[in-house]
Order: sequence, then structure tokens, then C-alpha cells
Amino acid sequence: MLLKNPARWQRVIGLTGGIATGKSTVAEHLASLDVPILDADIYARQAVQPGALAFKKIAQRYGSSVVSVTGQLNRQALAEIIFSDRDERLWLEAQIHPYVRDRLQAEQRALADAPVIVMVVPLLFEAQMTDLVTEIWVVACPTDLQLQRLVRRDALTLEQAKARIESQFPLAVKTAQANLVLNNSSTPAALCQQIEQALSKT
Repeated sequence: MLLKNPARWQRVIGLTGGIATGKSTVAEHLASLDVPILDADIYARQAVQPGALAFKKIAQRYGSSVVSVTGQLNRQALAEIIFSDRDERLWLEAQIHPYVRDRLQAEQRALADAPVIVMVVPLLFEAQMTDLVTEIWVVACPTDLQLQRLVRRDALTLEQAKARIESQFPLAVKTAQANLVLNNSSTPAALCQQIEQALSKT
């Protein structure tokens, strides 16, 4: 799959996958190889900081139940709402995704001289941001392993973990549209080897 990007000479890797499949591990290794990393999750957190437009809209919609006593966003309370109601999740994403897209594009322009950059976008397909990249890498692992990692990482129940996984496009849909699938079901060393081999290809 060859995607379009305004900076055609620049290799822009869109790194995505399912929740808890290992995107952060891949991004950390790429960063250790001096590849610039643009992290959509960071921009998404910025979008809901107190005072930001999205934060104000969230507070207006859900009230004090999603705002902590310190005035910060109560992410756990918000998660309970959006992962139990698809319409609410889509509403929230509509408040955040435009800001994330703008930040990714701005940071790419700032890195115009870099031959390779990586955009880590967990919802690359869901947020329709594939036009920002020239190739797509999907990090994948078996569903049972994904569930185990998510339960352990975020201290969730099995039902909560399943709800988070099911809120995203199926992993098979993402891998079918990938230029590269990174198999993260083995060892960290095996994953790093895949990354370095893929990065060396032009």
C-alpha cells in the first residue's frame, strides 16, 4: 500500500496496532535509533488539559463527575462512560482528533529535514489519519496475549479489557491494510530485529 503525503521525499511511518500490542515498545526502540517520534497520545492528553476547548466541552457535557477535586480530568470516570456507550466515545473522539491531527502536521513541518519520522497513532484507521503517512506499520499479537497484557498493565477486569479492545477496529482489519506487520508475540529481541530490518528498507 503506497499512501500519499505532501512531503513525498520524507518517509513517514504510521505506527499503530491494537491496544496493548506493544506500540510503545516499538516506539521506544525506534527512538533509541534516533528516529524522531510524534506521539498522538501526548497530543490527545494536551487536548483535554484544563482550559483547553475540548476539556470545557467535556465538562459541560458530563459535569463534575469527570472533573477531579483538583480541576483535572478524571480519566477513569470518563473511561467508564465512553467504553460503555459507543455514541459518547465517538463524540469525545470528535473533540480530540482534530487537535491531534493539527499537532501531528505541525510537528512534521518542524521536522521537514528528517529523512524518516514516525507518527505513533493508536487510532490511525479509526481517526482517518492514514493520509498523514507514507507507510503503515501495525504491531500485532494474539488476542489472548493482548488481553493478558491489558489486564495487567491497566489493572482492568477481563470485561473492561475486552470492551477497550472491541472499541477499536479489529486487529485483522488493521493488519490487512498494513505495509508491515510487526509480530510482538515472542521476545523483545525478536521484535527489535523486525524493527531494524524494516527500518533499513527504503
